[in-house]
Amino acid sequence: MNYSHEELKEKITELKNNLNVTVVGHFYQRDEVYEMADITGDSLELARRCQADKSEFVVFCGVGFMGESVKVLSPSKRVLMPRIACCAMAKMIDGEYYDNSIAILEKSGIKKENILPITYINSSAEVKAKVGEMGGMVCTSSNAKIIITKALGEGKKILFVPDRCLGQNIANQMGKSSCVIGDGIDPNSVDIICYDGFCSVHQLFSLDDIAFYRKKFPGILVAVHPECDPTICDASDFVGSTSQLIKYIKELPLEQKVVVGTEFNMVNRLREKNTYVLSSTKPECPTMNETTLNDLYLTLKSIEDKAPINEIQVNENTAKWAKVALERMLAL
Repeated sequence: MNYSHEELKEKITELKNNLNVTVVGHFYQRDEVYEMADITGDSLELARRCQADKSEFVVFCGVGFMGESVKVLSPSKRVLMPRIACCAMAKMIDGEYYDNSIAILEKSGIKKENILPITYINSSAEVKAKVGEMGGMVCTSSNAKIIITKALGEGKKILFVPDRCLGQNIANQMGKSSCVIGDGIDPNSVDIICYDGFCSVHQLFSLDDIAFYRKKFPGILVAVHPECDPTICDASDFVGSTSQLIKYIKELPLEQKVVVGTEFNMVNRLREKNTYVLSSTKPECPTMNETTLNDLYLTLKSIEDKAPINEIQVNENTAKWAKVALERMLAL
């Protein structure tokens, strides 16, 4: 039977009230799904708040690596996802590609024991586990500078996976040198070696977009996410994680115009006026937008029917080392 949005919202609310469940929604989720969440935030905030939550079930509206992070940090919880959508960036690296990257660095003369890996949270549990086994840790866009500063203090070469843009933007902020594996630069000559991954949404923004808005609205501020290309970040007034962007924009005077370079759904919810999206096309994350109200309803209904669907499982050894990598970050 096909229900209207309003009927689905009523049924979802009823199920939430009757079940031992918490619905979690990432900032990038479509509005109607986001509005039904009990907890909202960016990926790290959601994982931490789920740890403290007392519900037996977590229904996570986001992408696969986020559900895995909740399961790794809270193994006793039952984590379900209305859609196990895969972040395109996280899909760019797996265990085999990670091992190949280590082999390339070893071939260039860098010993494995002298490599300290850091993985962006936008990666699979498998990759997090490999990083954890090598003494490395996870980072987010909000704490990457803190994590990399700590790592550089150990006197090793930093391998940053999978987002080359975040790695290079942080290197630029710190006055450190960086390169991308395979770009022809000797990795021995730089501080931070980046894997060649990226976010397809944050690659949509261009210098022409910035020039257009600065010409159209003199005095406008440009605020972007550090997953954007370094040329975009260098030309902007503010660079910050999702939560940092929200804070920055909410603290601006309402009359101050600002154009934002990040996912459309989040930008669209920021404030009522004088906020624009830094793109000539709609920068909507396709995988974040896979989850629908009907998916959420069916997932909750499956719990009521005692036949949960789309449950996240992580094997014991992977979970062990992925948790080590995550907890090293949380400790800082």
